[in-house]
Amino acid sequence: MGPICLLFIYFLFNATLSQSWAQYHYQSLMNYLENRMLAMEERISLWHEQSNRYNSELKDFRQQATDIIERLAKDNRKLQTDLEETGVHVQRVEQEMDYIETQNPPRPCTKAEDKIVEQEASAKQGKKEDDLDSLTGCVDIVSSIRAMKILKRMGSPKGVWTRDTVTAKVYIFSGTEGDTVHEYGLVSALSSSSSSARIITLPTSWNGTGIAVHNNQVYYVSDGSEVRVMKFDLLNGSVVDSVVFPVDDRSPVYTLNSETVVDLVADEEGLWAVYGSKDNINLARMDTDTLDTEQMWDTGCPRENAESAFVVCGTLYVVYNTRPPSRSRIQCVFDVNDMISSGEAPLLYFPRRFGAHSSLKYNTKEKQLYAWDDGYQILYKLALKPKLWTKEWA
Repeated sequence: MGPICLLFIYFLFNATLSQSWAQYHYQSLMNYLENRMLAMEERISLWHEQSNRYNSELKDFRQQATDIIERLAKDNRKLQTDLEETGVHVQRVEQEMDYIETQNPPRPCTKAEDKIVEQEASAKQGKKEDDLDSLTGCVDIVSSIRAMKILKRMGSPKGVWTRDTVTAKVYIFSGTEGDTVHEYGLVSALSSSSSSARIITLPTSWNGTGIAVHNNQVYYVSDGSEVRVMKFDLLNGSVVDSVVFPVDDRSPVYTLNSETVVDLVADEEGLWAVYGSKDNINLARMDTDTLDTEQMWDTGCPRENAESAFVVCGTLYVVYNTRPPSRSRIQCVFDVNDMISSGEAPLLYFPRRFGAHSSLKYNTKEKQLYAWDDGYQILYKLALKPKLWTKEWA
């Protein structure tokens, strides 16, 4: 029995030793896991502290941002109020300036170097007689711009609106190119939202804002490689005639309206074409029936900073502006009959406006300008007076 007891004791000792080692490893594992859990708890606690701090800082930032936005809103409202008050003061000052300029208009120097102003008395008197014999009865000059009326805002920033002197119908040409014309029976119909327009489609697209309407005829420059003047009958909807205008190049007649190469205008004496040549603006008289060019003049008026022009009684008035737009002014005047002296034509300013004129169309019966200004349709009432030569002759 001795060996069996020894063997049993051996196995019992080994089992006890193995169990001790297992308990040791188990305790070591538990200690490791416990340390890891403590480390994770410390990190979670640190994360909570940092999260709370970030939330507190975010709340403070939101409060500061809200306070700043509120202060900015108050400052913005105050600035708007100040701007409105300033606008009222500026408008009042401009009205006073308009009144002063109307009562005491400055008199600029015209392009006297292009004319012979010093003549002998007998030759000058004979020229007066010849000019007066050839006049059509219109011997007026623009003395002031009395009033401005903003009728409506519609269409593109640039365009043309005009009224046929014969039929009294109103025509809208929106944009610097297109073929769709809107016709209204009266000016009041245009301003009424309930009135509908008659739609007219031209056979070709127009180019620029140099469009004239007279006696149911539309005169315009077609869009193409050539500077072709078209005559379109509004009654039967057909092209009556067309002609290539004899212009040297396609340079814009006004540097502030680069889309217009030839500006067609009408007055008491007929149809005129205003076009550019080198640095100056030229004027041509055209036959309303055949579109033939009858006579041409170099007005001496510069193209630089010119925005538009119109003709009254055979006298060209060129309107100038600046970049960016400010107040438009008539700064150069040219009379085809040489009946205006160098100091007669005043420097006229237009009333307060929104931008720059893309077109100015004169109505001979109403003595008004139909202006297109940054999408606004505007009426200017003109005051006329007899030319000095006619008063001297009388």
